[in-house]
Amino acid sequence: MDTTSQISKPLVPSHGLRLAIFCFLMAALFMATLDNQIVSTALPTIVGEFGEMERFGWVSSAFLLATSAVMPIYGKLGDLFGRKYVMLTAIVLFTLGSVVCGFAWSMDSLIAARVFQGLGGGGIMVSIFSINADLFEPRERAKYQSYSSLMIMASGSLGPVLGGTMSDLFGWRSIFLINVPIGIVVIGGLLFLLPNSRPTRKPRIDYAGAVVLAATITCVVAWADSKQIFGSMVAPAALALLGFGVVCAALWVWIESRVPEPIVPLRLFRDSTFSLYLIVTMCSGAIGIGMVNYFSLFLQTTTGLSPSMAGLLFIGLTGGIVIGSLTAGRLISSTGRYKPFSVIGLSLSVVAFLLFSLMGQGTPLAVVAVLMLFHGFAVGCGQQAPIIGVQNSAPRADVGAATGAVTLMRMGGASIAISTYGAIVGSSVKGATSPIPGVADIGALTPKMLGELPEASRQAVAALYYHAFTPLFLTSAFIAAIGLIAALCLKPKRLPTAKAAAEPAQGEQAAA
Repeated sequence: MDTTSQISKPLVPSHGLRLAIFCFLMAALFMATLDNQIVSTALPTIVGEFGEMERFGWVSSAFLLATSAVMPIYGKLGDLFGRKYVMLTAIVLFTLGSVVCGFAWSMDSLIAARVFQGLGGGGIMVSIFSINADLFEPRERAKYQSYSSLMIMASGSLGPVLGGTMSDLFGWRSIFLINVPIGIVVIGGLLFLLPNSRPTRKPRIDYAGAVVLAATITCVVAWADSKQIFGSMVAPAALALLGFGVVCAALWVWIESRVPEPIVPLRLFRDSTFSLYLIVTMCSGAIGIGMVNYFSLFLQTTTGLSPSMAGLLFIGLTGGIVIGSLTAGRLISSTGRYKPFSVIGLSLSVVAFLLFSLMGQGTPLAVVAVLMLFHGFAVGCGQQAPIIGVQNSAPRADVGAATGAVTLMRMGGASIAISTYGAIVGSSVKGATSPIPGVADIGALTPKMLGELPEASRQAVAALYYHAFTPLFLTSAFIAAIGLIAALCLKPKRLPTAKAAAEPAQGEQAAA
């Protein structure tokens, strides 16, 4: 399937108006993606108020689960009904969910509110990339997609810092309520500025496919968290859940092959670009978004830095993402080639994680900061290529569905990786046999408690965590290598210029 010659006229002729709409979209994207990570540093405070420590992980998992489950559905709804009102619906749901989160009265109510919030968050993330495809022609789109990918990674890096700071200054409820004024402003801006381009074809919603796909995603993501839910990823209940997910996946493929408007059209898989970029983006999500919380844990446990000081080192990570994303976006825009940036980004990620695995006690903080900058550059370099690639290869009528599938794989990769990384670190720490003076339960050791330990005990804790993080970094290098193999198999396609896209249309008009 070669669709590089498809016509792609911008939805909005005025460049200034396109920029204004894009700014509102970026505000919505920052708001939605920030909630993936901002809650992490506020969780100890939330647990202190509500209790139920054994269920605190679901505050994050519930949001990721709901977000992942609805992503492909929103993408398809945008293709069928137009993206404006689908996007506005998602923002309204997310904003209302934020209100309920801010006024939660128990752990159960907070988890339920996070599910509701995620139902809107998934739609925001998908719809923005689809709207970008409507606003900008392919070469120009590459530059603006880089800003979108940059916003995702920057919000993920800044989330833990902002969450801890706002919780200390204004209470943990503020991290949710801050979304309300932002949401209202974005809704107003898009309502008046964004035109609604409704497709001419009659909408036919694949209800059965949507339900079965949501069940499949729920089973897989829940199985990734089964160590927390069932105590082990190979427990009978966990394996039964995984088996049910496999059955649902097979049923979904059968349904999609028979309905007129499938959620994810199977014809997309005829082009290897789509299939390969699903692998690439899943691996990118695992090593990019999935690693954020663990970098924070690594810095605080091995260096003894406070949360605020550890947050400063994230400037290196964020700075690398900024440099890599902007550089790659401009080069893709000027050359039209996107495959090299997936290859370069994942190659650098393999190197970065191998270097992280070689670190040990006594490693200077300057070296850690340089490695985080290097890793950030690698992540930023390859972030926008998957979405640009699938939008360039997919038929225009399926751009939303293709974008939703890629965004789903990124978040799914992050969700599964978070659980996998947690299992690796948790098993290594709990498997330690030598007691550490002054540490009764190392799993309950906070940064403040760590700073109050004698120097010998702090060094023992650092050594234990260095040992625990070595297999985690090697696992991340392995995941990046899988993505690299998929990237190397991509076809060397180029984005069409606006002039090249217009020529076929002129020929068709002349023939008519």
